Amino acid sequence: MPLAEPTDSVAAAAPRPTPPGRAKKFGAAATRKAIPAETGSLYAARRKIQPQAVRGTFRTIKWILLAVTLSVYYLVPFLRWQRGPGEPSQAVLLDLDRGRFYFFSIELWPQDVTYVMGLLILAAFILFLMNAVAGRVWCGYLCPQTVWTDLFLAVERLVEGDRRERLKLDAAPWSIEKLALRTMKHAIWLLIAWWTGGAWVLYFADAPTLVTRLATFQAPAVAYVAILTLTATTYLLAGHMREQVCTYMCPWPRIQGSLTDEHSLNILYRDDRGEPRVSAKRTALLRAAGQPAGDCVDCFACVTACPAGIDIRDGLQMDCIQCGLCVDACDTVMGKLGRPKSLIGYDTEANRRSRAAGGPPVSRILRARTVLYGILVATVGGIMLYGLATRSFVSLSVLHDRQPLFVTLSDGSVRNGYTVRLINKRPGERRFALAVEGLPESRVEVVGGTPEDMPVPSDSTQEFRVLVFAPADTRPDRSVPLTFRITDPATGETAHAQDTFKAP
Repeated sequence: MPLAEPTDSVAAAAPRPTPPGRAKKFGAAATRKAIPAETGSLYAARRKIQPQAVRGTFRTIKWILLAVTLSVYYLVPFLRWQRGPGEPSQAVLLDLDRGRFYFFSIELWPQDVTYVMGLLILAAFILFLMNAVAGRVWCGYLCPQTVWTDLFLAVERLVEGDRRERLKLDAAPWSIEKLALRTMKHAIWLLIAWWTGGAWVLYFADAPTLVTRLATFQAPAVAYVAILTLTATTYLLAGHMREQVCTYMCPWPRIQGSLTDEHSLNILYRDDRGEPRVSAKRTALLRAAGQPAGDCVDCFACVTACPAGIDIRDGLQMDCIQCGLCVDACDTVMGKLGRPKSLIGYDTEANRRSRAAGGPPVSRILRARTVLYGILVATVGGIMLYGLATRSFVSLSVLHDRQPLFVTLSDGSVRNGYTVRLINKRPGERRFALAVEGLPESRVEVVGGTPEDMPVPSDSTQEFRVLVFAPADTRPDRSVPLTFRITDPATGETAHAQDTFKAP
């Protein structure tokens, strides 16, 4: 694990030196971040972290969000949405064969890639806003790595027991019982990972149909490859790598420092109240003698509960995902001792400094960067909603012939050829009328049809060969711009495209 790296806004909360005997008292987890002074190494040897189960407000929030997010992921492919005859009935579907993305009543074509870009930009601004307000709240509660790691840890506790039992099992020699427990745990992990990969491919084809084809080994080979790949990555990342993904593979811990300031909420230790640390038995004696004694009893409950294995009392660190489990662990201990809670909790560096100086509480959720991010989120979201509400369901593109650019006929008139592509984004066949503007007294012909009746099948595109003639007496002596306009007489919906008419 890397050395704890406080962000610029929390530089004052530098790590405290490890007290003598602390490593001996706490064991491997207390020394996992120790750095040999003689080598100056930035990394320590990898040690397996066995978090302690805790109960409390933040753990309850994490369970609720875990249940909601996993339910959405696993069940959404099976939701139905009727779109009409010949259209897919899956509510959320990325149809690669037809080049469509369906989201309930919304249907996006490849030409609508701007909406995908807008959604990515909106997600980035929302993430920036969340970080400016409450630090790495995304990492601690909603990140897929966190959600699936929590699920895998729950399975591990169910099979092997809580932290003490798992540590004993790790240290115990191999036996039939240990082999059975490990086999059961990894089998459940693989089952969850397999269904995670299976649920992913269901977003790309009709879910009930694909499930049947997968079960009867009639699905495409790419589906099996995708499931095996996602099974392996989920099993490795959530079951074995866990916090290493957040520390080494994810760039967000290194980026979030530039988005956080002294008014951002983060999980912080109230050292003004907790120091100096003494045992619960000595606290009353020291306070009776007029000597300082903090509320922290150095029980390491916050460390054993941390899925990253860090000590939050050493200050804000890059490894911390702000999940709040250390808060629940500490509040439980404080409650048993009859002391005020929130010795560890969400706080700001500005409020911490003000409190240390004897000043009033400081809280500035609304400030320049949060207002800016909020405006950006509202602007991008508003533009996307307006675009979706007003977008056209018909489109037109025109391609001029390259060879020849024009043809001079025997009567002196000039002919230009075009390939016109019409796009019908609605269910049901539509018939369009074509008009060409910009060339007086011109004549339009549609090969194999008429300009007044150009049929386009349901939810598809159709190409037409269009010829435009300029009479000899009014033909231009240079290229002139043309406007091709199509109209749906049934709905009045129109679309247009620009091109040019070439002349000698």
